[in-house]
Amino acid sequence: MMIRRFAWASLIVWALALWYTPVAASAAQTGAETAQVFIEGLADEAVQALTAEGVTRADRITRFRELLSHNFDVPLIGKWVLGRYWRTATDAEKEEYLKLFEDYVVITYVERFDQYSGEVIKVVKSVSDPGKDSLVYSEIHRPTGGEPIRIDWRVSNNADVYKIIDVYVEGISMSQSQRKEFTSVIRANGGTVAGLIGVLRKKVESLSN
Repeated sequence: MMIRRFAWASLIVWALALWYTPVAASAAQTGAETAQVFIEGLADEAVQALTAEGVTRADRITRFRELLSHNFDVPLIGKWVLGRYWRTATDAEKEEYLKLFEDYVVITYVERFDQYSGEVIKVVKSVSDPGKDSLVYSEIHRPTGGEPIRIDWRVSNNADVYKIIDVYVEGISMSQSQRKEFTSVIRANGGTVAGLIGVLRKKVESLSN
């Protein structure tokens, strides 16, 4: 059984591949305000790095991997979407799974930056959540008009290092959606993490050629 999609990654790439409308922050920023500036700057960085003319596919993959690694808590996301199966995996399986998880996201979605067609992402507001997380609310406005699409970002703060840990599209958690997808794949492939790893390995190999 093939994995149908990595829903959270698809929306992440789409949202990052957009221009943004900056919102001014005060000199003494709160954690939520800093998270907001973080999202705005990341969107700009992604567009400049990945949509420039003359960038080869290999360079784009390298740049996107760096953006993903520096700005998303990929290991945390990968563990969470694996759910209870993370506890049953061996150390070797955990290591390979996390590597394949990142590889698949990078290889599958880096080309989506070619699809940028003038959409604008506008940060609306940001609020602090219990603990160290902040929620940054944004909207995607399309040049053709129509209702904007709501994209919200959950950003963690660990010793002033900000990283995205989830993305919500119209209120739906992409990580939660991906957890359901992974559970379905595991159940269809022997009920073990090894079954999921085998599917991921084949997908990465086929997309790398």
